[in-house]
Amino acid sequence: MPTASRRKDTPPPRTANSEADVLRGFLDYLRASIATKVEGAAEPRVRTAAVPSGTTLLGLLNHLTAVENAMFLGEKVTDWQATFRSAPQDSVADVVARYRATVDRANEVLDECTDLGAPLPRAGRSGSSPSVRWALTHMIEETGRHAGHADILRELVDGTTGR
Repeated sequence: MPTASRRKDTPPPRTANSEADVLRGFLDYLRASIATKVEGAAEPRVRTAAVPSGTTLLGLLNHLTAVENAMFLGEKVTDWQATFRSAPQDSVADVVARYRATVDRANEVLDECTDLGAPLPRAGRSGSSPSVRWALTHMIEETGRHAGHADILRELVDGTTGR
């Protein structure tokens, strides 16, 4: 079992008081947390399942990239289970960079959303869209859940703990 390294926690953000600032602040905090958790993890353990479900660090970040793409950028996902797998040729740096680029594009969409109660604009998708508020809240839940999984997996990989 890897030895635990010193815990490096980053406290939750102190955001402005508006609802949008609080939601966006916490989502960005969780996004940065999981990207940092995956960044620097060693091959091949970053893609080796340490739990019976088969979940890996790279798979988690690959999945969250797909969720961000679907939620904010209108990409259609036909096989959600497949999003938990990374391509064999993808390096840690590739997966982290793709996630961060997707987050940047998602934030550009969110920057244009001034009414949290309005439907989320999703280019390329037909049908009704959830409200911006719902989408932000869902992404906080989704990212937070998988960031917790990543905490455990990273500790199993090399003993790194904290955010």
